[in-house]
Amino acid sequence: MAILGLLLLSGSGASAFELFGFKLFEDQSEIDADAVIGDPQSYSATLETSATGDIESAIRNASALLKDQATPASGAAGLIAKARSDYRRILAALYNQGYFGGTISILVGGKEAANLPPDTSLPDPVAVVLRVNPGPLFRFGSVRLAPAAPPASDEGDRVDTPDSVGFGAGLVARATVINKAEQLALEAWRQQGYAEAAVARSDVVADHATNTVDVTITIAPGRRATVGEVSVSGTARMDPEFVARMTDLHAGDEYDPDDIKRAEKRLARLDVFRAMRVEAAGAIGSDGVLPFDVVVEEQPERRFGIGATYSTIDGLGLEGFHLWRNLFGRAERLRLDAKVAGINWPVNSSEFDYAFGGTFTKPGFLNPDNDLVAAIAAERTVLPAYTETSASARVGMTQYLNDQLTLDGSLYYERSLFEDDYGERNFSLAGLTGGLIWDARDDATDPAAGFYVNVTAEPFYEFYYGNAAFRTTAEVRGYLRLLGDDKLVLAGRAKVGALVGPPIDETPPDRLFFAGGGGSVRGYAYRGIGVEQPDGTVTGGRYLVEGSLEARYRVTSDIGVVAFIDGGYVAADTFPGLDQLRVGVGAGLRYYTGLGPLRLDVAVPLNKRRGDPDYGIYLGIGQAF
Repeated sequence: MAILGLLLLSGSGASAFELFGFKLFEDQSEIDADAVIGDPQSYSATLETSATGDIESAIRNASALLKDQATPASGAAGLIAKARSDYRRILAALYNQGYFGGTISILVGGKEAANLPPDTSLPDPVAVVLRVNPGPLFRFGSVRLAPAAPPASDEGDRVDTPDSVGFGAGLVARATVINKAEQLALEAWRQQGYAEAAVARSDVVADHATNTVDVTITIAPGRRATVGEVSVSGTARMDPEFVARMTDLHAGDEYDPDDIKRAEKRLARLDVFRAMRVEAAGAIGSDGVLPFDVVVEEQPERRFGIGATYSTIDGLGLEGFHLWRNLFGRAERLRLDAKVAGINWPVNSSEFDYAFGGTFTKPGFLNPDNDLVAAIAAERTVLPAYTETSASARVGMTQYLNDQLTLDGSLYYERSLFEDDYGERNFSLAGLTGGLIWDARDDATDPAAGFYVNVTAEPFYEFYYGNAAFRTTAEVRGYLRLLGDDKLVLAGRAKVGALVGPPIDETPPDRLFFAGGGGSVRGYAYRGIGVEQPDGTVTGGRYLVEGSLEARYRVTSDIGVVAFIDGGYVAADTFPGLDQLRVGVGAGLRYYTGLGPLRLDVAVPLNKRRGDPDYGIYLGIGQAF
C-alpha cells in the first residue's frame, strides 16, 4: 500500500492540490514564465502511449509541448522548462481521469528532460518524444467526509451532496472529484451560517494492490456567525454610508454567502467602481459577530463611446453617448445619446434619421434593488412606410427581483407628427409601460446556453382622436450547445405582438407592428414588412409573428461562421396564410473580441415583393440575438 500524502487546499476557493511538492490543477503561467529567453528553438513532438479515447485526449490537451510545437520555444532553456512543466500537466490530467499509477517520460533529443540542465545544447530542430503509460484505473474504496452540515430548512441554502459529483465507493477516483466534494461540504456548512468552515484534515491513500483510493476528509465547521458592522474603504467621491446601504447587509442577520455575492453584484450594477469586494474584516468574535469591510476603487467620473452599424439596405448609422457617473456622490448617472442613421449614397440629408435623448438614473431609490429612471427624447425617423417627428418624456422605476428577473414600469407622455399614406397626422399620447425580463443566458453578448424572455405591456390613451389602446409583446430566445467548448451553438428566437383598440388610421404608426431588418427578418428593409394595401402601399398592422433559427460554429478561437433563417409576418385584423410569411436566409462571419463578436451577415429574401431589395449586408457588434 502506498501513501500518497495528498493535501487538498480549500477554504479559499482554490482548486489546486499538492503532491510530492508539486502543485497540480493550478495556473501554469508562473512555471512557464521562468523560462529563459533565448534564440528560438524549433522542435517536433510525438506522443507514444497505450491510452486511447478520453484518456489520450486528456493527455494531448494537457501537453503544452504537443499543442505549441508549431511555435518555437524560447531557446533550449525554454524548451526544457516547457517539458518539465508537462510532467506536472500530464500527471494532473491522469489523476483527473482516475489513473494514479501512471508513468511519464519526456525525451528531448533522446534524453530525459528532467535530467537536462538549462544550458544544454540542442540540435535545431530537436525531436521530443512523450511516453505515457497511464497504468490501471483506480476507483474509490472507502470515502468518509464528516461532520456533515445539518439539513437546510431554506430551499436557497440547499447544496448538492458530495456523491452528486462522483464521490462514492466504487466510482472512478478522479482527483478533482475529491476537491469538488470538499468544496460542497464546506459550502453546505457556510450556507448554514458557518462562515469559517474549513478542512481540518484530508487523508488520501492509494492501494496499488487493489487499485483503490481511500479518502477521509474531516471538516471543522467553526462558530456560527451573524453579520456585524459593515465598513467601507477606498471611496473618493462616493458616500460610504450609501455604499454600505447598497450592500443590503444588516447587522444581526445570519451570515449567508449568497448575501455577500448579491451585495457585490449590487455594487457592480452601480457602474461606479473599477473593482470592489466584500470581505470579512476579521475573525468571528466570541459573540458570534463577523464584521465586514467593503473595499472599492472608483472609476473615472466620465465616459463616452461611439458606435456604427451598416447595411446595404438601410445605410450607415452613427451613434455616440456621454456618461456622467456619480453626479452627487450616490451613483447617480446622466447619459446623453445622439444618433444619425439612414446615411446612403448619394447623400441626402433629408432622408437621415436623427435622435437625441438624455437619461437620468438614481440607484437605490426605494431599496437597494430599485432604480428611479427619468428620460427625455426627440427623434426624426424616415421609413418607407412613414416619417416620424416626435418628442417624449417618461419617468419610472426598475426593480431587480433577483439575478435573472427584472421588472420595470414607467409613465410617459409623447407628442408626434407622422407623414404617411393617410396624410399628415398629429398624435398626443399618455400611457404606462411595463415589462418583465427573465435573462438566464450564460453571456449577454455571445450566449451559448440558457434562455431570455421579455414580456411588455403598454396601455395608452391618444387625445387627438380620443382612443384608448393596449399593446403587448412577448419574445423568447433560447441557446443550446451541440458541441463542447461552445464549438457549435444552436440559437432560436420567437416573438409575437398584438395591439387592441382604435382603427389603424387613428393609431400612431410607431405603435403598429412592422418587421424586417437586422434584428428582425434579415434580407428585408428595416420595418419594411407590414400590411399590403390594395394600392401597393405598406402600413403597420395589429399583430406580429417573428422567428429566427441560427447555427453558430466557432472555427477558431477568433473566427466563427453562422447560417440562419428568419421569418415573419404582420397582420391587420386576421392572420394571413403562410404564403404571406416573409422569409430571409443567409450566412455570416463572426470575429470574437473582448467586447463581443463583430458581426457580418449577408441575407437574401426568399419571397420578395416588388420594391424589396435583392440582398442585405449587415455589420454590427454582438450576435444578432
